[in-house]
Amino acid sequence: MSVGLIGAALALTLAAPARAGETPTAAAGWQSTPTGTDARFRGLAPVDRRTAWAAGSKGTVLRTTDGGRSWRNVSPAGAGGLEFRDVEAFDARRAVVLAIGEGEASRVLRTEDGGATWTESFRNTDARAFYDCMTFFDHRHGLAVSDPVDGKYRILSTRDGGRSWQVLPDAGMPDALPGEAGFAASGQCLVSAGPRDVWLATGGGATARVLHSADRGLTWTATETPVPAGDPARGVFGLAFRDRAHGIAVGGDYRKDQPSPRAGAVSADGGRTWHGSATPPPAYRSGVAWLPHGGAAALAVGPTGTDLSTDGGRTWRTVDTGSYDTVGCTPDGSCWASGEKGRIARLTTKDHLTTKDHLTTKDHLTTKD
Repeated sequence: MSVGLIGAALALTLAAPARAGETPTAAAGWQSTPTGTDARFRGLAPVDRRTAWAAGSKGTVLRTTDGGRSWRNVSPAGAGGLEFRDVEAFDARRAVVLAIGEGEASRVLRTEDGGATWTESFRNTDARAFYDCMTFFDHRHGLAVSDPVDGKYRILSTRDGGRSWQVLPDAGMPDALPGEAGFAASGQCLVSAGPRDVWLATGGGATARVLHSADRGLTWTATETPVPAGDPARGVFGLAFRDRAHGIAVGGDYRKDQPSPRAGAVSADGGRTWHGSATPPPAYRSGVAWLPHGGAAALAVGPTGTDLSTDGGRTWRTVDTGSYDTVGCTPDGSCWASGEKGRIARLTTKDHLTTKDHLTTKDHLTTKD
């Protein structure tokens, strides 16, 4: 199956309901992969169909180079006390991980040999800073973001693939709202598209906002979204842009006992305006990704399930009830998700499943554990 058809098959199979009298057959589904750990993986970096990285609790970093059939523990030595929440990978050998926390708990480490060795390239020395997410525009240029310091978000920049980092001046950063912060829930509170555009998701303040920069983090504009905020547990948790114009925001209230109305929003103008999803995800969602070559198809994930949109995020429907924190897709037609209890899964099409592995479903994804 060609790359284009893989993307189309994922979107069309998940979107099309079974016709009357037909016996439905599966063409796509989440296939869990054995990780051998109970770490919670909020950081995920799929590279292609065979290669992916995951980063999580207890300083754990995993890597697969065989499509998830096996995962190798490539955790940095002595990192057991760190909380990894984001990973950005360039290929099977080069990756950058972000550890979160106050003061020196926030760190960046880099590997160039598939995780055999790691080098710490940044350690936060400001007790007021707390880094949440990072993103890369290409193999050299990237950013990381901290919660506000002195009333403004702090942006960290690299021009050498994460080998060194510098704090950018904040003259072009709007003031943060009282109580506003980012969420280190899925590695998707800071995302980029193209060589210079980057977006930052916020919550906790009176309104949930998305900040946009078109010059790699030097100057920013802030736009309100319809996703509810006004509480430290509410706001936009994850962003995805398929190009400079079309974006999706997901979030809600991460507390299990609280509802999450209006948990999705869309933008068609690069984040200058946001409109609430007509049928939003039914619960809190922390991660979102556009399906590869699927046109307007996207997936959103959270602790209570996976939702599918086939119209660019305007309407969503739940297609799986498994727990995932983040999701990502690759240009060659693969999608991955990860979350609690060591869970990492791959979205597989019928052509990639053996008869034994085939998942039966009626117009929904199934999670095989």
